[in-house]
Amino acid sequence: MATYDLEQQEQLEQFKQFWKQYGNLLTWLVLLVLSGFAAWNGYNWWQSQQATKAAGLYEELDKAASQGDTKKVTQSFADLRKDYAGTTFAQQGALLAAKVAADHQDAAQAKAALQWLVDEGRNVDLVAVARLRLAGVQLDAKQYDDAIKTLSVKLPEEFEGLANDRRGDILMVQGKKDQAIEAYQKAWKQIDPAVDYRRFVEGKLVALGHAPVAAVDAAASAAK
Repeated sequence: MATYDLEQQEQLEQFKQFWKQYGNLLTWLVLLVLSGFAAWNGYNWWQSQQATKAAGLYEELDKAASQGDTKKVTQSFADLRKDYAGTTFAQQGALLAAKVAADHQDAAQAKAALQWLVDEGRNVDLVAVARLRLAGVQLDAKQYDDAIKTLSVKLPEEFEGLANDRRGDILMVQGKKDQAIEAYQKAWKQIDPAVDYRRFVEGKLVALGHAPVAAVDAAASAAK
């Protein structure tokens, strides 16, 4: 029994010595791990809270849009942009606010909302949509160089055809028919045949005397 007590005493002394040397460091490591875990949970909670609040504001914006309340739409989007800029709801809100502004002939507001999304958006698909719509607003305002510049970036592949179609529209009003035809031809090739909009691009090429189907058939015949 005395031997057992002696061994316990030795172990206790060893533990005390170990703790004296490393205890403070271990305490800090544990605190760091726990604080990191708490911070992660806190961040997730904060993200959830942000999304919930942003969703509420977007719902208000959507309701105002359906009622044609442009003042409320503008205010709701301003609040989204100010307090929840990093959320998808804010980016979707920009597109909706721009549509409402355009429907009410307020090109300046539409352009501002779309430009914000182009500059600050994180969702590449929503940013691509914003670029296409912004180029359209700039086209209507006869800001042709700005419109071309807006489209002169790498977009996700599924948007390249639409970008070339819009580029063709800009070139046509500038009187650059040959370049416009080239852009439309690229658009027609890039847009999935299952997408109905491709027929609209085809109609433009037919009107310009460059029916793409005929060109494809001719190429197939020459290959035989």
